[in-house]
Amino acid sequence: MNYHGQSTSEIYQQLETSTQGLENSEAERRQRKYGKNELAQKKKFSVFNLLLHQFKDVMIFILLVAALISFVVGDSSDTIVILIIVVLNAVIGFVQEYRAEKAMEALNKMSSLHATVRRSGNIVQIPAIEVVPGDLVLLEAGMLVPADLRLITTHALKIEEASLTGESHAVTKSTEAITADDVPLGDRLNMAFKSTVITNGRAEGIVVATGMNTEIGRIAQLLQEEKIKTPLQKRLAKFAKTLSFAVIGICIALFFTGWMRGEEAVQMLLTAISVAVAAIPEALPAVITIALALGAKRMVRKNALIRKLPAAETLGAVSYICTDKTGTITQNKMTVVDCWVSPEAKKVADFNPEELLILAMELNHDVITDENNKLKGDPTETALVDYARNNKNYNKQWRTDFKRSYEFPFDSKRKKMTTVYPLNGSWLVVTKGAVERLLTICNASNATEINTTTEKYAKQGKRVLAYALKVIDQLPQQLTVENFESELSFIGLTAMIDPPRPEAIQAVADCHTAGITLVMLTGDHPITAKAIATETGILQQPTDRVITGTELAKFSEQEFQENLESIKVFARVSPEQKLKIVKALQGKNHFVAVTGDGVNDAPALKRADIGIAMGITGTDVSKEAADMILLDDNFATIIQAVREGRRIFDNIRKFIKYILTGNSGEIWTIFLAPLLGLPIPLIPIQILWVNLVSDGLPALAFASEPAEENILKRPPRKPNESVFSGGIGIHILWVGLLMGAVCLGTQAWAIHVENPKWATMVFTIISISQLGHALAIRSNDKSIFTLGFFGNKQLVIAVLVTIGLQLAVIYLPFLQSVFKTQALTFSELAICLGLSSIVFWAVEFEKWTKRLKKKNASSEKQL
Repeated sequence: MNYHGQSTSEIYQQLETSTQGLENSEAERRQRKYGKNELAQKKKFSVFNLLLHQFKDVMIFILLVAALISFVVGDSSDTIVILIIVVLNAVIGFVQEYRAEKAMEALNKMSSLHATVRRSGNIVQIPAIEVVPGDLVLLEAGMLVPADLRLITTHALKIEEASLTGESHAVTKSTEAITADDVPLGDRLNMAFKSTVITNGRAEGIVVATGMNTEIGRIAQLLQEEKIKTPLQKRLAKFAKTLSFAVIGICIALFFTGWMRGEEAVQMLLTAISVAVAAIPEALPAVITIALALGAKRMVRKNALIRKLPAAETLGAVSYICTDKTGTITQNKMTVVDCWVSPEAKKVADFNPEELLILAMELNHDVITDENNKLKGDPTETALVDYARNNKNYNKQWRTDFKRSYEFPFDSKRKKMTTVYPLNGSWLVVTKGAVERLLTICNASNATEINTTTEKYAKQGKRVLAYALKVIDQLPQQLTVENFESELSFIGLTAMIDPPRPEAIQAVADCHTAGITLVMLTGDHPITAKAIATETGILQQPTDRVITGTELAKFSEQEFQENLESIKVFARVSPEQKLKIVKALQGKNHFVAVTGDGVNDAPALKRADIGIAMGITGTDVSKEAADMILLDDNFATIIQAVREGRRIFDNIRKFIKYILTGNSGEIWTIFLAPLLGLPIPLIPIQILWVNLVSDGLPALAFASEPAEENILKRPPRKPNESVFSGGIGIHILWVGLLMGAVCLGTQAWAIHVENPKWATMVFTIISISQLGHALAIRSNDKSIFTLGFFGNKQLVIAVLVTIGLQLAVIYLPFLQSVFKTQALTFSELAICLGLSSIVFWAVEFEKWTKRLKKKNASSEKQL
């Protein structure tokens, strides 16, 4: 309803109320009709359903099947390990989803506990949930607004609406009707909205909306949307489905191939089941959890708190960051950046014009200094006082020399504030306010120059205030505003802005280098937003556009889609529009991160691939809806988190590359042996051992692999890119085939020379080859000799421990009987170690060819 466009008399009539307020009986009737003034919560999952939901993931289902197969084979230890991993994963997922459900509860906590209302002509306090449409509510400084109100009287009223609109300063309210069409929330100056804070003055308003019909209620409805899956979850779900079909196909083919070759059916069934267990990387959820947990721990040290583990990787995949302005890109602190002294200003008493402007800034304000010597008050006024007290012309003695005698507070009609002080037997009158209002009461012969300067500052997105003063010999008989605010001398202008963080400019540049597009979503004024976006580099190209929420609302769906990617600043946008922008970007296959601190940001934060809330200025609602919290509210922290996210995904891919290559080698070895007329070289217990060795310590050590140097100089991964992209799938096939060829070649040679230990030799080579492969794939193209063997100490330790375990299986008598091995001689062991290194050298050669191609491509580019 367009309540802001109606007069107060029309509001009284429409809501059927009066200046005496509602009768109690009528209030009760309306509460039955409209319900309580509280936010509805969506139906919650029961704890049991929430826990059961964790087992619907495809990878978890495959692991449960693997556990069953392991149990059938008789390997109870593998079964126990798999079940532990599954339960751990389920618990982590349960905790994450349970915490996400807290967003609505945080919204309810923002509601004020009591409200002061006028009913039947009496002023009473009632619980805020009992407020109904038509109630007359009284507001004072420090209160939370209990419902959406149309203001009918105001006295120097200012309301902090940053949580809803993103405005960095308190808004001065009035009662005049606003007749313009499509007025943004931040410009509805005759309205007060539920859960915003009264910072100054007092007022009375008529309740026009309660509960879910309020602006904050509309945001609560938007929060009902389900959180979408993270990029990692999408990729792993696809990977799990592909792997499951591949494993089933391989096992069926292996069974029938062996059976047709004359192998015993029972033995081939056990072998096929063992290969199935070996092919499924049951350590993958554990490795992912460890990689995410370690990444989250590193992020906390850099002031990025991860609330939901998958978010630790998600930032590395984002292609768009939709950032709030206030407090993220900017310092969330109004700061005076320019002062202009009128050339026409004259000396007064012993003060020159420059000193007069600083004196005026020191005297005309309502700021107080607390016990910690910090300024408290309106952000605009604290900025003015802070600037004055740090100016070279400032004199501390002024604080004691000038005692305020009279004051005419700022109000929205006059747009001025005047204070009066004794001065050497005379009186000093100081007025501050909007430039156009001061010019009407000043003797300024250079009004054109003043207006030109004001316009220049305004185009730069700065808020401009003017100062004027006069000295009178005696006080007028009638102490009225008109008698003081007349015939003043114009002194000068101050221009202020919430300036960008110095480190944000570099962070924006780093985002561009990393191939990430930045978009500003703000409730602030478009001129201010454009100025900050230009200064920080968000606006770069001539084609980059700035539009307002009002303009956006006029777009057809087709126009919106066509223009979306050229718009870099959305100003004065509503929560619904922020949500629409995020959805549209995701519809164009972008991974989207959203930053915010207010209630108005919460729906977009929840919908985004990763929501990033501010830890210092952020509301509880925004923090609950977010996946990550910036503990320092600093945009520069995001780029550090992006780096860590890319590192995590790189390491997960290295693990997949490592483990599936090893599995490929085992499968090729077992599958090709019967086709080449050789006996199957590995028995089920040996296959499970190799699987345990390769999926064990070396695999987990990849979570600690350092980030590669160029990690922030490459573009984000494509949304449809699988975990096998970048040649990983081909690598898995050819290296696995090479591994199998070395094993089968050794088997054929050993049988030919009648060496009875051929099975132990193949068993040793397949195990050690995978360890050499682990060392070689630490980088996609850099040699390990450049990286250094000890660049990942955990991996080196894991390799050494695993070699020790393999030697124990070969040489310890009680393990020989379990694994059907024989002790190798020194020369036989040396042959096995030498043959095992073939895979290592082959992968190093592959990386050398990649470096050579890059070098040649770079040379051709320079030419």
